[in-house]
Amino acid sequence: MSEDSNSLAVSLFSEIIAADQLLKSRLGKALPKGMEISHFSVLNHLLHVGGERSPAQLADTFHVTRGAITNTLAKLEWAGYVHIRPDWDDARRKMVAISPAGRQARDHAISAIMPMIRSMVETVGADDLRTALPVLRSLRRELENGD
Repeated sequence: MSEDSNSLAVSLFSEIIAADQLLKSRLGKALPKGMEISHFSVLNHLLHVGGERSPAQLADTFHVTRGAITNTLAKLEWAGYVHIRPDWDDARRKMVAISPAGRQARDHAISAIMPMIRSMVETVGADDLRTALPVLRSLRRELENGD
């Protein structure tokens, strides 16, 4: 890797890390009281996949430990946002589904963060974001493949 490539890579990843930290901070402030980013992420994922997932599948999806996802799921279940049941095919496993209250909480969170998202899209510009998305997706896929 040339000196120019090294500098480019360091600058790129520095910007991504800074943007990640700032986005998480702003998102955390915009979410409804008591909802953490991890809670929103799980609810949003369960809504999009439209079915049940095991805790192990969720841990793999979010690249976290099973202990971390178990903690998040316990909080979501306590709040009534997910239903956790035994897997009928393998009693050692559990299955997780979003509840109607979880759908409402996720929708409320989306409503709370949309002004921030709209503002960022307007400021940066939809065309620039469309150009950046394929690059960011490629970087994400490359990082996923490196695990």
